[in-house]
Amino acid sequence: MELKPEISWSDFEKIDIRTGTVVAVSDFPKARNPSYQLTIDFGALGFRKSSAQITALYGKEELVGRQILAVVNFPKKQIANFLSECLVLGVYGHKNEVTLLTTTRSVENGSHVG
Repeated sequence: MELKPEISWSDFEKIDIRTGTVVAVSDFPKARNPSYQLTIDFGALGFRKSSAQITALYGKEELVGRQILAVVNFPKKQIANFLSECLVLGVYGHKNEVTLLTTTRSVENGSHVG
């Protein structure tokens, strides 16, 4: 696997990664690839929605209450009939199945990653 180009510290500082708790999950049948629509509580930042291709490894019921990591300063993105407001982070594994990045201990929603 090839390494991506080097970035500067100031490039990294532009990325706003925060913790949030999934509060609602619904199916997203209009998505091109199997996905869920998530509603995530980011504390003082409020609630944001995201489309996530995580159906292979996660059931809806196990996602509610899970604390995740997401990039919150990307522009909103229209995906079919849904407006995604943040990018949930995960690791691609076997057959491109996505394993969510999460905290090992509960922290305040909206906390910065750095």
